[in-house]
Amino acid sequence: MHAITISEPGGPEALVWEEAPDPVPGEGEVLVEVVAAAVNRADILQRQGHYDPPPGASPHPGLECSGRIAALGSGVGGWAVGDEVCALLSGGGYAEKVAVPAGQLLPVPEGLDVKQAAALPEVVCTVWSNVFMIAHLRPGETLLVHGGSSGIGTMAIQLAKAVGAKVAVTAGTEEKLERCAELGADILINYREQDFVEELEKATDGAGADVILDNMGAKYLDRNVKALAVNGRLAIIGMQGGVKGELNIGRLLAKRAAISATSLRARPLEEKAAIVAAVREHVWPLIAGGRVRPVIDRELPMPEAAEAHRVVEESGHVGKVVLVAP
Repeated sequence: MHAITISEPGGPEALVWEEAPDPVPGEGEVLVEVVAAAVNRADILQRQGHYDPPPGASPHPGLECSGRIAALGSGVGGWAVGDEVCALLSGGGYAEKVAVPAGQLLPVPEGLDVKQAAALPEVVCTVWSNVFMIAHLRPGETLLVHGGSSGIGTMAIQLAKAVGAKVAVTAGTEEKLERCAELGADILINYREQDFVEELEKATDGAGADVILDNMGAKYLDRNVKALAVNGRLAIIGMQGGVKGELNIGRLLAKRAAISATSLRARPLEEKAAIVAAVREHVWPLIAGGRVRPVIDRELPMPEAAEAHRVVEESGHVGKVVLVAP
């Protein structure tokens, strides 16, 4: 097969489309012939040498893909060769074929084509596991999403609105905020011109956010805690703003608040399977009903993965950038 390889860490030019060994599905795995894969920030970190794949994972980047089952490993039931699927991966999505644990497969949702489905698994599993399974966002509560126009952000807005929550977002341009509003965001904050703590306080009559989904990490830690409501929950899923911050435990105690920090890639197979099963139960009906959809900024040929990384690094996109296999 062909795949995107990274011979040594570097810029987008480090991504090379070339021949690579075909993956072989092991016990409990299926072989997927890839139709499309989506780009995530983690792929960029891997390309730069900052985020190695877990032991045993494919060396190729790509944490989500869609395609058709080409072969079944031993012990796999409930799936058949030819099924159209999308999958949560530990790596390997930027390739013509990938081996996937069966518990990380999802059927292509009703109403979407197989290419569109590539933009779903990583973002939906991330949002559902953090905002709903860990932070337990409830109807009537307020969710603050940092980076509302990102793939994660656009999905978080839609899922929160679908369960009856109020949504605040931060983004860096008015155009991005307008796109967030189209998806249902109620409170729009331009982080380049406004302080999100002050704006959220005004918009919620001083109450703050019940749940915050944060991709920044250290840079926003103190202000996120300030922005939390009493009994609020801060879910950290990224470190774009650094890894070391100062935490005011007194403020956290006074608010009876909680902080969680998770990653998805290195979780044990059974945990990933449980998240995927929850997504299939709770989110797939919302997609089939037209209440939630992937937001795709553009599609590019998979051999042009370098250009896709440039687009994502420049942060001018809204939603996901999808790579389509030849």
